[in-house]
Amino acid sequence: MTVPKTSVLVLDSAEPEPLARFYAELLGGTVGPAPGDGDLFLVTGATGVVLGVRRDPGRVAPSWPVPEGNQQARLSILVAEADLDEAEREAVALGARPVAAEDETAVPGFRTTVRRYADPAGHAFVLAAGRD
Repeated sequence: MTVPKTSVLVLDSAEPEPLARFYAELLGGTVGPAPGDGDLFLVTGATGVVLGVRRDPGRVAPSWPVPEGNQQARLSILVAEADLDEAEREAVALGARPVAAEDETAVPGFRTTVRRYADPAGHAFVLAAGRD
């Protein structure tokens, strides 16, 4: 028998509550403190996905993307391709910092379907076409 489990991606932040609110607004979810843990805030999305943001006073933002094209852990947020521009505007208005949008085609004027950002605490995330 397999023991039931719940997985939660936890991001560290010197100021966890504002970062949790950023993700709650970006994902259309809610945020609240974890029961019995004043240093952990939980973000619950409309689909039930949970993201945790934990207090770490000494946290240093990562460098991303790293040289040589290596991948670091990141949050991928999937949206319909037709909604990428609007999702990008929402993320930037909430405080996301654009990092990169690689060219994926030689078609002039084409916007890539994978757009990279840093959240207000410097964590990497992407908006990517993947849901219609």
